[in-house]
Amino acid sequence: MQPVRLAALATCAAIAFLPLLAHAQDGSVPPRLGRDELLGQDTPDPAETPAPAPSPITDEPIAFEATGVEYDSEGETVTASGDVILRQGDQSVRADAVNWDRTSGQIVATGDVRFVDRDGNQLFTDRLELTDELRAGAMSNLLLAFNAGGRLAATEGRRSDNGDIALERAVYSGCQVETAEGCPDQPSWRITASRVFYDAEDRSVRFEGAWFELFGRRLLPLPGYTFNTDGSANNGVLIPNVGYTPANGLEASAGYYWRLATNRDLAVTGTVFTGAKPMISAQYRQLTQNGAYQITGYATQGARIPLGAQETGQEKDGLRGYLFANGRIQLDPAWSLTGSLRLASDRTFLRRYDISRDDRLRSTIAAERIGDRSYFSLAGWATQLLLVQGDQGQVPLALPAMDYRLNLADPVAGGTVQLQANTLALTRSEGQDTQRAFTSARWTRRSITSWGQELTFSALVRGDVYHTNQSELTATLPYRGAEGWHGRGIAIGAVDLKWPLAGEFLGGTQVLTPRVQLAGSPDVKNTDIPNEDSRAFELDNSNLFSLNRFPGYDRVEDGVRLTYGADYQLDLPGWRISGTVGQSYRLTDKLALFPDGTGLSSEFSDYVGRVNVQYRNFLRLTHRFRLDKDSLGIRRNEIDAAIGSDRTYLELGYLRLNRNLDPGFEDLRDREEVRAAGRVAFARYWSIFGSAVVNLTDRQEDPLNESDGFSPVRTRLGFAYADDCLELGFTWRRDYISIADAQEGSSFRFHFALRNLNFR
Repeated sequence: MQPVRLAALATCAAIAFLPLLAHAQDGSVPPRLGRDELLGQDTPDPAETPAPAPSPITDEPIAFEATGVEYDSEGETVTASGDVILRQGDQSVRADAVNWDRTSGQIVATGDVRFVDRDGNQLFTDRLELTDELRAGAMSNLLLAFNAGGRLAATEGRRSDNGDIALERAVYSGCQVETAEGCPDQPSWRITASRVFYDAEDRSVRFEGAWFELFGRRLLPLPGYTFNTDGSANNGVLIPNVGYTPANGLEASAGYYWRLATNRDLAVTGTVFTGAKPMISAQYRQLTQNGAYQITGYATQGARIPLGAQETGQEKDGLRGYLFANGRIQLDPAWSLTGSLRLASDRTFLRRYDISRDDRLRSTIAAERIGDRSYFSLAGWATQLLLVQGDQGQVPLALPAMDYRLNLADPVAGGTVQLQANTLALTRSEGQDTQRAFTSARWTRRSITSWGQELTFSALVRGDVYHTNQSELTATLPYRGAEGWHGRGIAIGAVDLKWPLAGEFLGGTQVLTPRVQLAGSPDVKNTDIPNEDSRAFELDNSNLFSLNRFPGYDRVEDGVRLTYGADYQLDLPGWRISGTVGQSYRLTDKLALFPDGTGLSSEFSDYVGRVNVQYRNFLRLTHRFRLDKDSLGIRRNEIDAAIGSDRTYLELGYLRLNRNLDPGFEDLRDREEVRAAGRVAFARYWSIFGSAVVNLTDRQEDPLNESDGFSPVRTRLGFAYADDCLELGFTWRRDYISIADAQEGSSFRFHFALRNLNFR
């Protein structure tokens, strides 16, 4: 379901829409409609329409402006001409001329007439009859532009006192009727009808004798079709989806939508396959006074192949499905409660039915409080393995996970202080269990010297308590912790100096910022502490100057180190070029805690850096690298580039991690990969798009990898049409990897969506 979007309608756009009216059965066309520009089929003549009961009359006076006014004393008529404007409260009428019969009270506006009612809806017409209370009556050759979006055009119409409107030989569309340059434009879709009724109280439009037309061709009758002009949804059938996948064959889905209340809805969809049993899905959504939530579920009956099965005939038949629910409750301005549940019946269900390509599902619940200077979170996390080899029993449940931070209001020794308290309990059904708690205080003082240097002093003190049991069930030795209770104290101090040097260069400005940091910490007790959150380490420019270059809290870098580097930025007209490079030197010969291949295992670290190049919004290039300190060999080479506009562009990505790590570190495996994606727009609304991902890793780079050095992962190619009110497209995708019952092969998907018609 999609809400109707409000689009401001100019008078020229209204005039441009009028030629789209369907002509009458006898071929007669009102003069302003333009016979040669009409689209659609003939519509039958209407029957008489009873006018709804009038609404109460207001005593509010009518004010008017005009270039000239004439009064006929014998006929008791007043004629105003030249830019006439009538106003009564929120209503107004603009016209070329207005004639007022004082005897009957009838007002007739002629010429280019625009009438705005109390709800903000606008009527554009040639001739409009009104009462002396500015209540519109009969009109001809008209356009109705709804305040909430969408337009109705008709040859004739009548508006009752309460705002209801009955139209004859009408056309509706939610599309724009002029281009950005102001030229008339034909809508890609529209609904033609013999009669249309607009209910002002319900804000609904009901069609009689209606047809849906796409690109000027009648496709589908719409008997009794109704929609709401305020963007709210109606009960109705959802647009079917059609596709093909190697695992399931040809598939088609259709559904029904119920608007249960203004704050609740339900959509149920059924899908049939030629290669699998049918599947049903449902989505329920509700908006509450202080939050919102939704529940989505899929269910089917079928056979599945266990992940990692090497032989056929190992299929297991049973109920398969997926449940996804999430929501948020704002208890008060500071406190909120959020939650997300993702649960699949088996490891390959989501991939086989093309619902998601996630290799893990994460569920969480959290209570948070955000104050002026404080933050508190009490959360829990659970993870389900899908398309990755591993024992689910080795995956921890994180509950509870508590974090509290407080920034002191008053400075301490001229610097800011942040206090932190943190606890975490990790429980595994078949693995190591860990409980952790710590408190810390961090002090930071920043100042600018008389020479322009930025000088920063930092200090961190922390006290930890850990408890570990069943550590022998952790296969990777550096990740194990010693059994029982352990405590440790941590103290880190650092002084950081930056010296920006700015000047003119090549007609622009450049800034060179040398930087040096001296940091130190006494010996830290690391080996007895389990490593749960500091595993996936990668030295790069983002953590080179960090107090602790390990991610997470379980591992802490000790000793004394000197880190140095430089930042550079050049700004030219339209161009921005920036970069950073740096290295670290450990002032100790103590054996490093970092594994070989991470770039920090020796006294001198590898060189790390980043380069960014940008030209307006047309070109963007980012290069991240790590060079071996001895041979300058590339240990990390990552390139992301994009060129083009929003409609026509090319994106390229390349990643190579050549760290020569121990294969036992499953979190730090080497990889080489190339990615490409692009789109070419043509003929205003059409485009061709495609993408590809290729695994270039070979066994020399990763002994555990089964690739031969060039293994496509997936490719995609398609075409699409997209304007302001219509989307349609066709996509072909090729998967090159089979995982259990998620087969490799070609998939096809057809996409069709109407905007501004309350459904997708």
